[in-house]
Amino acid sequence: MNQEMKERIQNGKGFIAALDQSGGSTPTALKRYGVMEDAYSNEEEMFDLVHQMRTRIITNPAFTKDHILGAILFERTMDSEIQGKPTADYLWEEKGIVPFLKIDKGLAELENGVQRMKPNPGLDALLDKAIEKHIFGTKMRSVIQAYNEEAIVGIVDQQFDLARQIIAKGLVPIVEPEVSIDSPEKEECEALLVKELKRHLDQLEEGQEVLLKLTLPNIENLYRELTKHPRVLRVVALSGGYSREEANDRLAKNANVIASFSRGLTEGLSKQQSDEEFTKTLEESIQEIYEASME
Repeated sequence: MNQEMKERIQNGKGFIAALDQSGGSTPTALKRYGVMEDAYSNEEEMFDLVHQMRTRIITNPAFTKDHILGAILFERTMDSEIQGKPTADYLWEEKGIVPFLKIDKGLAELENGVQRMKPNPGLDALLDKAIEKHIFGTKMRSVIQAYNEEAIVGIVDQQFDLARQIIAKGLVPIVEPEVSIDSPEKEECEALLVKELKRHLDQLEEGQEVLLKLTLPNIENLYRELTKHPRVLRVVALSGGYSREEANDRLAKNANVIASFSRGLTEGLSKQQSDEEFTKTLEESIQEIYEASME
């Protein structure tokens, strides 16, 4: 583990940028950016366009370590280059921003109110590649849609089974059991989730550390105890479909929780903007998210 990166994530001021849309969510992300589906004819062209979008964000003068601690990448982004350097190296060496990698293979079908992560037989090889590419940590997402005690326990079990595998490689996992903001039982799901997260965290040994990426909770400061847990480097929040304004408002009410926004970060950016307009929009977005993270 890179100790300088760890220090930055654990104690730095700022938030984590989520730039990890993958196959399923990429067309939507491109559309919001002003690139319609008729602009590409296959997956390769689609990913080239999304890499151009991410490159424009990452190389922008507004995207700096003064406000951004880390960035979560999709595997293809990690495998690509920015200005002649592997993306993770560019982030750390040129920007001082810690690189993370999304490692899950997407969500399984909804079952008992939850979507577990799909099987990931190639995970070990992917983690080895991440280490070669100088990645600090990983991220994996599952989703809770409705209250089902057994299913929610299973979601957290799956997250921590993989977290241990990742920790054993010397990487730091971001555990992300998202609760849908549309869940009619969101509050009950969040209460049980906190209990289960704490149970697993208490079982980790010294030196086994994670980040938690969680939905902005209905009850303010619900995650306070988790933010103080000795096995938690940081608790970060996903925007989860809230507008940036609402996500920032909710975030500011939760002490010691910082943002890890995807849609909330890129809201308002478009391919058609001049560099000046793009920088101004990104600068405002980053500043607002930063301020909400520092509340």
